[in-house]
Amino acid sequence: QVQLVESGGGLVQAGGSLRLSCAASGRTFSLLAMGWFRQAPGKEREFVAGISWSGSRTYYADSVKGRFTISRDNAKNTVYLQMNSLKPEDTDVYYCAASVVFSTSNMEYKDWGQGTQVTVSS
Repeated sequence: QVQLVESGGGLVQAGGSLRLSCAASGRTFSLLAMGWFRQAPGKEREFVAGISWSGSRTYYADSVKGRFTISRDNAKNTVYLQMNSLKPEDTDVYYCAASVVFSTSNMEYKDWGQGTQVTVSS
């Protein structure tokens, strides 16, 4: 099991940027694929971005491609989500999650953080 703690959320104007961080502890972080998901009240949790254990592979939802960048620092046990050109529709609670496989499906992710709120004002 791995413990995950997100940080970096907040309120930003449309067009602005935020960087989310997710610090991991417990299981060997460098062996895990990591993902970022987001969820609005009453909606399903949706995939945002994923990164393989080595960082050599990344994948993005079409809605964020070209605006968001996922990265990881295995020496610091941390995964990041750089979010640029933010839009009001990016407003959600953002979660990081860990998986033993590189996947876009939330069913493959067994460990989750508590979430961090991102609010983009128009």
